Amino acid sequence: MLKNTNKIVKTLIYSDFVLNGAWGLLAPIFAIFILQDIVGGDIVEGAKVAGFTSLIYWSVKSVLQIPIGAYLDKNHGEKDDFLFMVTGVFLASLAPFGFLISTTPYHIYISQSLQALGMAMMIPSSSAIFARHIDKGKEAYEYSLRSTSLGFGVGLAGAMGGVMTTVWGFKLIFLFVGVFTMVSGIILLSLKDQLSTENIVSTKF
Repeated sequence: MLKNTNKIVKTLIYSDFVLNGAWGLLAPIFAIFILQDIVGGDIVEGAKVAGFTSLIYWSVKSVLQIPIGAYLDKNHGEKDDFLFMVTGVFLASLAPFGFLISTTPYHIYISQSLQALGMAMMIPSSSAIFARHIDKGKEAYEYSLRSTSLGFGVGLAGAMGGVMTTVWGFKLIFLFVGVFTMVSGIILLSLKDQLSTENIVSTKF
């Protein structure tokens, strides 16, 4: 499916697949981890912590994305996009290691905030690069490829995460998520010399 897709778009899709697959491992088990390891089996407290964790992530990410996107638009060369994208992925990769050593809800909140900061840096910059380099005449197809890779990554990993947890427990899952998030950042490093320092006009639809 990616045979006739240019290298930059292809690399972004591969990285997205690994990144979202990594975090997909946590999807079915994170609330269980909070309930079992953070609040000692208290269902009411577990629900509260899980809710605040979600609120913190989406609030921090949503608030920061707008000024970050506005800043990146003022600098039309792609080197700043690349820097934010890669830095964001590596920041997000630290969050699972934070979960690994968490013993209180506040530890979870701090790690979740770090993930939110990383994703707020990565998503606008990655999307901007993708939009600029998408192959003309294949816009819908390549956006659908990206979306499909995300769906498969999260879906397959979600099933695997549930099974892996029963065998190896939470801590190894967190280790896998952190390592594979770093791998997605390493994949992005291959784009360093392919992006432009000149002004680039984004694809218009």
